[in-house]
Amino acid sequence: MKHLLFLVTFSVSMSGLAQNTSSASEYMSYFSSEYLKIQEYMWDYTRSVSHGRSAKKVEKRRAELIQSTGSALNRANRAKDFKGDGRYRDSVIHYFFLIDVVLQEDYAKILDMEAVSEQSYDAMEAYMLAREMASDKLKEAGEMINREHRLFAESNDITIIENESKLDQKIEIANLVYDHYNEVYLVFFKSYKQESYLLDAISRNDVSAIEQNRNALLDATEEGLTKLSGIKKYEGDPDMITSTRQLLNFYKREAEDDVDAVLHYLETNERFMKIKEAFDQKKPKSRTQEDVDQFNNGVNEMNDAATKYNSNNEASNKKRGELVDNWNKAAEKFTNRHVPKGK
Repeated sequence: MKHLLFLVTFSVSMSGLAQNTSSASEYMSYFSSEYLKIQEYMWDYTRSVSHGRSAKKVEKRRAELIQSTGSALNRANRAKDFKGDGRYRDSVIHYFFLIDVVLQEDYAKILDMEAVSEQSYDAMEAYMLAREMASDKLKEAGEMINREHRLFAESNDITIIENESKLDQKIEIANLVYDHYNEVYLVFFKSYKQESYLLDAISRNDVSAIEQNRNALLDATEEGLTKLSGIKKYEGDPDMITSTRQLLNFYKREAEDDVDAVLHYLETNERFMKIKEAFDQKKPKSRTQEDVDQFNNGVNEMNDAATKYNSNNEASNKKRGELVDNWNKAAEKFTNRHVPKGK
């Protein structure tokens, strides 16, 4: 099952300066150009990750980004303060330091968590929470440097002309797209994972576990369908919600109806095995007509139960495959449709 690693990138508003050739303006422009470089690199990295590039290629991009951020941090550390005021420079240093920490520590942990995220719903939820926390750190770093950017301009009589970059706009849109994606994905994944526990119990012929996971799946689907009804379509696009609702309704019907056929088959099989064991223990000459009739009836019942079970199982597997495939296609189309392209 495909899911996306997408961390909300920080956004530093690049603002134009009123015509001013003072050293303060040049000093400010030098640092702001550094922000833009790193922001563009971050956007390129997150787009690569979110579009399912290979782990090796993504890690190479992260290593390159760490190197670029480290170089920017070194340059900021070597920069002098401005006329005895080092606050702006120090904020730039702190900014790049925070980005470096997120890249080297938070992202590394997140990639490790991604490797085991599909093992359970709790692991997936923790993985997404870690992504959210890393995103918050990046956002706070961006807000901090924006604040210091403005304070420096005000202190040095530099007029800032608001001019939100296209990259800022793309990042903002992408964040909203993946907020919606992740919200729907968690609803989907809870029932998807719970169904896998049910199927495992069925494969082991564990009646107690089947009943337990059947009830858990019913609870998960009911909860998921309720949550879906409260999620708004993104830009009027229903695809993610619709494909998830279709899958949850399938899981619900499976738990309500298909499991009955499974349990009936297992009960019939257990009953038949007892009849067969008793029948086999008797020598042919000792078997009565009643014994033979009971055995033959058991065989017929077993065949009927097996036929129904196999038929239901085949139909369910086919339908499940179609719905999961449709979900993946809907998710891919949704992100391709709404996440901005290019820089």
